[in-house]
Amino acid sequence: MHAFTDLALLPSLQDSLKEQALTTPTEIQRRALPALLAGRSVVGVAETGSGKTLAYALPILQALKTLENNGSRIEANGRPRAVVIVPTRELGEQVSKVFKPFTHTTRLRVRTVLGGTDIDVAKQNISGAFEVLVATPGRLVKLLTRGLVKFDDVRILVFDEADQMLDQGFLPDATAIVAACPPRRQLAMFSATVSPLVEKLIAKLFVGAEVIRSQGSHKVVASLVTQNRAVLNGERLPLLEKALSEKAVGGTILFTNTREQCDALATIIVNMGRTCTIYRGEMDKVERRANLKAFRDGQVELLISTDLASRGLDVEHVGRVINYHLPKELENYLHRVGRTARAGRAGLVINFVTERDQPLMDEVAGLGTTKAKR
Repeated sequence: MHAFTDLALLPSLQDSLKEQALTTPTEIQRRALPALLAGRSVVGVAETGSGKTLAYALPILQALKTLENNGSRIEANGRPRAVVIVPTRELGEQVSKVFKPFTHTTRLRVRTVLGGTDIDVAKQNISGAFEVLVATPGRLVKLLTRGLVKFDDVRILVFDEADQMLDQGFLPDATAIVAACPPRRQLAMFSATVSPLVEKLIAKLFVGAEVIRSQGSHKVVASLVTQNRAVLNGERLPLLEKALSEKAVGGTILFTNTREQCDALATIIVNMGRTCTIYRGEMDKVERRANLKAFRDGQVELLISTDLASRGLDVEHVGRVINYHLPKELENYLHRVGRTARAGRAGLVINFVTERDQPLMDEVAGLGTTKAKR
């Protein structure tokens, strides 16, 4: 498979691909699409920004529209045939945006039930008949428990960014969600990394699934430039002042390890006379979404965050990542630097390195690179 036209997709899906000028699949799409279209369960491991969402969205729409064309139309309320589980509201909104252009031509309905939504709004979202549900796990389990949504007709169940969900203690919820689906449902899981918890989920729920690892998984893309700057005597401020004085193309995400560090860094930057916005846990969700929108829209050039922003978020104009505090784990580092140099674009990561960070830097130095996806 070298082009989307090589796939036996419905004409409506091919038309939508053409309208979006999508012609050549990425590696994970090229390898996962045939398996998913054939009805096989798949575990896909691929670097961030590699097009995982489209790799499962097309098979979902193909399968559900084919059922409808064959006379099996959904008429019952709150009984989706495909469910996509995502770790955060923001990723759920992104996934819905990927589906949207294709639903115009297929006439399939995508609904969302995402964290931070009032329960009455969630109930309203799943009222009536629809085909695809995109949901965060906590809210979804509540709706299942109350019988407000039923999974007895689910044909395809997808876990997206599974590593992040498992970090949040998702395994019991994942087991309950799978148990609510028919035994013959198709499963798919996509993740940028395979942590021990992801290995556990694979062993528990994905026995016999086809495991697909892209060549770029656990690597950094070749279009990413890395600069390591030593922190001397614990003084990060001179490094920060120098970095922010340097011209950057697009927005900058500055990463810290804790909420307290995030707030402290924001205060430092404001005191420097610069504008920034914060994106972290334990803050008002409306404010957090507004802050992310301001950064996305280019109204603010600096976004200060914890690892909350390191996974799943796709902000096109991020040209630079600054690790003000480096993480302890290599997987978190890979997620952070994956916010830039996406889809073939250039990107820069600046690491503020202390002696304590050297073990991580040794691991980073041993990473291979992969050709950037276009």
